[in-house]
Amino acid sequence: MSRNNEKRVVFDFDLQFTNGGGIQGQDFRLDIDGDDIADTELVDYIVRDLRLLMVGPARILNKRVIVEPHKRRAGTNGAQRVYVDLSHVIEDGLVTYPGLPAARICDYLSRERSRGIYAPGTEFQIAKIEMVANTGTYLDCPSHRYEHGHDLSQIGPEACADLDGIVIRADHRQGRAIDAGFFRGKELRGRAVLVHTGWDAYWTTPDYAVDHPYLTEDAAVYLRDCGVRLVGIDSMNIDDTRSNSRPVHSTLLGADILIVEHLCNLGALPDEGFAFSAIAPKVRGAGTFPVRALARLG
Repeated sequence: MSRNNEKRVVFDFDLQFTNGGGIQGQDFRLDIDGDDIADTELVDYIVRDLRLLMVGPARILNKRVIVEPHKRRAGTNGAQRVYVDLSHVIEDGLVTYPGLPAARICDYLSRERSRGIYAPGTEFQIAKIEMVANTGTYLDCPSHRYEHGHDLSQIGPEACADLDGIVIRADHRQGRAIDAGFFRGKELRGRAVLVHTGWDAYWTTPDYAVDHPYLTEDAAVYLRDCGVRLVGIDSMNIDDTRSNSRPVHSTLLGADILIVEHLCNLGALPDEGFAFSAIAPKVRGAGTFPVRALARLG
C-alpha cells in the first residue's frame, strides 16, 4: 500500500474500570492496514497499548476512517515488550509430584576437568540432568493420556506459542473446586485459559500436594465446547487427585487441548491483553515435558 493510500481510524473512546472510575479519549488516531476495523479490535488495542488493567464496559464513539499516511513505521514504534515468567525453577533435588523421583542436576564435564581438554584459558561446563518428564512447570499433550494421541514431536508451535491469553481468577481460599460457573460470560474461544488460584505460594512445601485447587469435569466439558486452545493452572494438578480418575485430563487432551500445570506468578498478569507461550522440545514418544511458560505484555 502506498503512503497516499494508507488509512487511519479516528475515534473517541470511553472505558470504565471494574474497580471504579474510567478513562476517555477524543479524536484518537490509529494506523490500520485495511479499510476498516471493528470496535472490539480498537478496544483491545487501547487496553494493550496503554497497559490498562481492570477494564470493564467499553465504547467506541464517532469512529471514521480517513486517508492519511501512517505514523508508526514497522519496528520503530518504541513499544517495549514486557515478559512475565510463569515458570518454576528446576533445581537439583526438586520433587514436583509426590512419589515421583527428584530431579538430579550435576556436572557431566566440570569446568575443572575441562581445563585439561581445551587450550589454556578456555573452559566449559556440560551439565547432566536426570528427571521425570513431570518436573517443574510442564505441558501435557494428548499422548500423555491417550496411546495414539499426538506426542510432543507432533505438536505444532501454533498450539503453544503466542496464544491470546485470558486469566480466570479462582482464589483457593474461596474453595478448591473450580466449576463451569467460573468461565461463563468470558471470551474463551481460541484462547489460552489460565486459572489463577494462588496455590503456587505453597510450591516446594508439603502443603502443595494436599487438598489443592482443581477443575471439575463440567468445567472441562464447558472449556472443550467453547473451543479453547490450552488450559493452564497454578496448582499441583488440574484434576482432583483425591480419586484415581482424571476427567479433566481425559476431556481436554481427548479434544487436543493442551494442559500446562504448576504455573506461577499469574497474579502479575492482567485478565486479558497478553500472549501466552509454553514451548517444550520436540520429543518423540513423550507426552509431557517441562516448559518455560511466558506471558508477553504489549
